Amino acid sequence: MNPFAEHLAADRRLVILKLLEQAPDYRGNAYLLQSALEAFGHSVGMDRLQTDLNWLMEQDLVFLEAVGGVSIAKLTQRGDDVACGRTTVPGVKRPAPGAV
Repeated sequence: MNPFAEHLAADRRLVILKLLEQAPDYRGNAYLLQSALEAFGHSVGMDRLQTDLNWLMEQDLVFLEAVGGVSIAKLTQRGDDVACGRTTVPGVKRPAPGAV
């Protein structure tokens, strides 16, 4: 992967974690996440999003379940720590200080 693509992927993964961190129950379905990512400048297909969600699950940052054929992502404690900058994970951009 080229450096710019790596930067995009790391930022996209952080945005996913931040979106889940801000959700009332720390959960979001893939369709809602895809729409919200677009608002943050990440226009991705469902296959790319599913790949990112699977990668985040492998890193123990989210838990995934399928309900009616739709992926539901739930933020883990470790994922919350990464979203808030308390923990770093290679492949996920670190949030800027004071970022919401």
